[in-house]
Amino acid sequence: MKKGKLLALPAMAWLGFFFLVPLVFILAYSFMQRGTYGDIVMTFTLENIVKVFESQYMKIMWRTLLIATATTLFTLLIGYPYAYTIMFVSKRWQRMLLMLITIPFWINFLVRSYAWVVILRTQGLVNTFLMNIGLIDQPLNLLYTTPAVILGMVYTLLPFMVLPIYVAVEQLDTRKLEAASDLGASPLRTFLHITFPMTLSGVLTGSILVFVSSIGMFVVSDIMGGAKVPLIGNVIQNQFLGARNWPFGAALSLVLVLACVVLIAIYYRISNAKDAEEGEKE
Repeated sequence: MKKGKLLALPAMAWLGFFFLVPLVFILAYSFMQRGTYGDIVMTFTLENIVKVFESQYMKIMWRTLLIATATTLFTLLIGYPYAYTIMFVSKRWQRMLLMLITIPFWINFLVRSYAWVVILRTQGLVNTFLMNIGLIDQPLNLLYTTPAVILGMVYTLLPFMVLPIYVAVEQLDTRKLEAASDLGASPLRTFLHITFPMTLSGVLTGSILVFVSSIGMFVVSDIMGGAKVPLIGNVIQNQFLGARNWPFGAALSLVLVLACVVLIAIYYRISNAKDAEEGEKE
């Protein structure tokens, strides 16, 4: 066995035990029944899987997908210029910009989420500021809305977009950019035909990380959306902890995991196709 594979064995064992084993239980619970008092009855049934596709749950699923897509697009629009800027500033500013994007990880996730409540609530910083300068007469309804949930997710997941793109931009061959400039290409054309294609791997990686994370997130929608913006993660949490319907919660989780697996498979397919194309060019 190669040395690299030996070094990867502890991580593989960890993932196998703490990811695959619980996933097997989720798969099994999906086809069982709920008892009268919330216990699990070992009787095979497809009722939970069929229930997942009822209109009320599909509506929540589509809302979750739309919010996850919006979150991914906004983090990309904000994260790409930020990561690109890091590449072309001095070493001192590079360290500072990287520190700014990683500082949120040093603060508890719940504390950061509740900080947005203080900022966006009726008597919060934003409404107070706008009223003091005379732009509005009545406080705006900023909290417990879909935009508030998207804002919270973008803020939380932005580092997962910036860091992969920064790694890709750091490996960018600047000689090709200089050659394009010498040949008269405009900055926009250089970006579309050279910079973006060469950093596409970072964009895909960041997009997958953000999208998959936002699909299953429920804390932000709980705190910043209240009961008005329920996502599929909130429904799963409620089935396990509130309704004590573990089989149905497991069925919802299984569908969510399968959706994420499909997305990751698509990512690897695109990534492998891109690598093969680059190999042919070389």
